[in-house]
Amino acid sequence: MHSNSGADRIDLVLLDVGGPIYDDATYRDALLRAATELAAEDGRTVDEAEFQRVYDERRQAQSGSLRTAIAGRFLTPEDRQRLSDRAERYWEYPPSALYTDVLPTLRQLAGRYKIAIVANQRAVVVDALRRDGVADHIDIWAVSEVVGAEKPDPRIFQYALREAGVEPKNAVHVGNRLDTDVRGAHRVGLRTVWVVRGEAPPEPTPEQLAEPDVVVYSLAELPAALDRLQGE
Repeated sequence: MHSNSGADRIDLVLLDVGGPIYDDATYRDALLRAATELAAEDGRTVDEAEFQRVYDERRQAQSGSLRTAIAGRFLTPEDRQRLSDRAERYWEYPPSALYTDVLPTLRQLAGRYKIAIVANQRAVVVDALRRDGVADHIDIWAVSEVVGAEKPDPRIFQYALREAGVEPKNAVHVGNRLDTDVRGAHRVGLRTVWVVRGEAPPEPTPEQLAEPDVVVYSLAELPAALDRLQGE
């Protein structure tokens, strides 16, 4: 773990869903199923190894749309929305997708910080979070389908800050993508904790590791990371 930040007090922790809380493989599998079905409708096939190569390439780059890349490789660029819509039919988190470090970590954070969900997700994700006991620890909800803005749009971060009544300097965003999470949060003045799993790069570069304020490899490291950001 490393840190490049100051020691302002933290009152609010903003938490992404896919990656920090649930395994991103769920969305990867939904996207593969959708691409395979749409390709078959046009008499084509999707090679899973090639799909994984494109998926990992986009993860490593941490920029550009995964759905655009998959549509361009296996369908047509114009099929991006069709692909997105079809994938959403299958994008649901089963209980097994919940990382085992999530609930113990949230129990540690409860009472010390306000906690917000800030995620590019459909509203139904709240049902999964309730089912799995995560929602019991959440104070503010900023789900893109409800807010009407997706990360890295500043409005979704600002919505959570307003709901919590917290200034950006007293908040930290925790996510696993550089483009939507780390860079988006930094533009609003938030500090960031980068969780390197899920759609994070398979092999983070030194330059990528230098972008967030703190880097962790599991959510179990988050309480200590927050202490470090506050100089404790």
